[in-house]
Amino acid sequence: MIIKVRVIAIVLLPLALFAHSEKSGVRIEVLEQSTQMWNGEELPAYPDEAAQISVVKVTVPPHTKLGWHKHPCINAGYLLTGEIRVTAEDGSTRLVKSGEGLIELVDIWHYGENVSDEVAEIIVIYVGAEGVPLALPKPIEKSL
Repeated sequence: MIIKVRVIAIVLLPLALFAHSEKSGVRIEVLEQSTQMWNGEELPAYPDEAAQISVVKVTVPPHTKLGWHKHPCINAGYLLTGEIRVTAEDGSTRLVKSGEGLIELVDIWHYGENVSDEVAEIIVIYVGAEGVPLALPKPIEKSL
């Protein structure tokens, strides 16, 4: 019974807070990284160690291309403004427009490019572990 109550509270409390915020006109922008829940308890293991959730805001100037990189952990983003084209190493692409979400590639080299005339702002949520980087840059290949 206690577990059911906790699950219901975890699901319904954020919905109630969100509904109240919208009615009052309050705008909330949370960018946080932690190994703990709001009550100070450690997050449950994911997958074998303590989970670390990172909420990151990425700002990309117009017509700017990011370097090749890959993510060692699961992440998803929501594009607030602009248009980003994501290109994977195999040549496949995905165009993400303002107001759209994207489940990002994991352990696959790729880059993003703001293909619009406005600043692109992305909120990205990473689900990783403490000490695991959010992204790794692709090493530069040197010719002999």
